[in-house]
Order: sequence, then C-alpha cells, then structure tokens
Amino acid sequence: TQDWAVQQARNLTSDLGPRIDSLRFLLRDRDGKYGETFDAVFQAEDMEILKSAPQAPRMNAHCERIIGSIRREVLDHLLIMNEAHARHVLAAYERHYNQHRPHQARNQLPPDADHQPATGHDISPRKVLRTRILGGVVNEYRYAA
Repeated sequence: TQDWAVQQARNLTSDLGPRIDSLRFLLRDRDGKYGETFDAVFQAEDMEILKSAPQAPRMNAHCERIIGSIRREVLDHLLIMNEAHARHVLAAYERHYNQHRPHQARNQLPPDADHQPATGHDISPRKVLRTRILGGVVNEYRYAA
C-alpha cells in the first residue's frame, strides 16, 4: 500500500543517516503506491525523483537484465573497496561487454562487430591467447596471429 511504501522510504532515509547526502536521484516506476507523500520523503533530502517512461512496462526488465549480468559476472566475485574502484570495475566490464562478449541476440557477435567472422575449414590446431580482465574474473579469448 501507499502507507507502507512511505514508511519504508522514511526507514531508509533514517537508516542511511549522513550517507544519504551522496545520493542525488531516485529512479522509480509509476506504480500507484508511490505517490506524492513517498516522493516528498526523498525530496526533503534534496533528491530528484526520476520516473520511468509512461506505458513502458518492459523498461524495468531491460534494466534488471543488465544489472543482473553485471552482478553475476563481476560484482559477485569482487570486493569493491570504494567509489573509484567501482567505477574502474564497471568501466572495464563495459568495455568487455560492448567490444568482446558475444551476445545471443546478435548471433553470438559482440555489439561492436560489423559482420560474422569467416568460418574456417582448417582444423589444424591454433594457439589460443587468453586476456584476463579484472584479475581473471572475466576472460577474453582470441586466436594468435
């Protein structure tokens, strides 16, 4: 209910204490349980309320999908020390995700790939090189030249 959501917002802001000053935005959907009273709790902390696009029910699913991938593939395996470390880790994963990681929706091509690499019928053994990303949490493989 709306009363419950407002109470949860109050509990969160009091639990965060002075750390809430570092937060600038609250991103939320347009559900009816988040009314003006809910928003007022965060606006009192000088936070800007950002609402998801109207009539876009899948918007949340896309966000949850990428956040889940980041968490499962990287964040569950690292201890983040501070904001600078988090930014470094996320930037490295972003490069990997957009330049090397195969995507099922793109026929196992990375987003930056223009075309499918030619399939070779040469079955001779080739040397595979591994590049460790983030200390080996993520690995990238390619054939040696």
